[in-house]
Amino acid sequence: MSNDLPTVALTRLVEGARYEVMPTPTIAEKVVAHVPASVPVTVTAAPGKGLEATLETSCALATAGFRVVPHLAARMVTGPGELAEIVARLAEAGVADLFVPGGDADPPAGEYTAALDLLRDLARLDHPFTHVGITGYPESHPTIDDDVTVQAMWDKRQYATHVVSNMTFDAERLGTWCERVRRRGVALPLLVGVPGPVERTKLLGMAGKIGVGESLRFLRKQRSVFARIAAPGFSTDRFVSRVAALSANPALRIEGLHVFTFNQVEVMEAWRERMLEEAAVARVRPLG
Repeated sequence: MSNDLPTVALTRLVEGARYEVMPTPTIAEKVVAHVPASVPVTVTAAPGKGLEATLETSCALATAGFRVVPHLAARMVTGPGELAEIVARLAEAGVADLFVPGGDADPPAGEYTAALDLLRDLARLDHPFTHVGITGYPESHPTIDDDVTVQAMWDKRQYATHVVSNMTFDAERLGTWCERVRRRGVALPLLVGVPGPVERTKLLGMAGKIGVGESLRFLRKQRSVFARIAAPGFSTDRFVSRVAALSANPALRIEGLHVFTFNQVEVMEAWRERMLEEAAVARVRPLG
């Protein structure tokens, strides 16, 4: 067996990948039908749908045996009272993970205008969450300067267990951003946001819809980024392999993949299984 460190890193990342889905009426059924319960599933929050769709989908998947990560967008929560109710509901469903972005709701639903506001109140509650994720922006935020987003990670680090990057396509940029974040003193492990191998025509059609998830709103705001995933030359295989190579540097603390499925979960799982099979073949291929 070859000692192929990049292949070992690729296997580790793909095996532990988690899937992001949007809370449409049929997505829980599709996840149960096509995704192993060993794969963590995150559920987005969109102002157009409200938090109820996120919570309902998350609780349904938790009941089905999945490790679920609801997105609790701060600007969609009215205040400490509603936050306490949400925490109690998720605790009852057995949810132990949470992702807290600021969110896009404009105006905000209540007194929370940023993720840090909600995280501070969450820390005061008796909550069940052993993992709490915060957002990072390798591709830059469409409305917030890079210096501000890096500072925000520093401010939120004591309330979180890891950083989840927004969708990224440039491994060199990702590496540079990781180094900058680490120099700033943010040592939280990173899950890299990766676009799944979606069909381009379906992606183009979905991008025109309103309120279907943070990832699509990000694409609409970042036209150049959208152009890269829609372009025929982009390869999820190739990009994930480059992320795996970066993860071999322990100083960067790249510990996982957060895959944007655009609800094409059957396609996504077929891709993951193929990547693992190809990596297994590569590891036993004779040297020379």
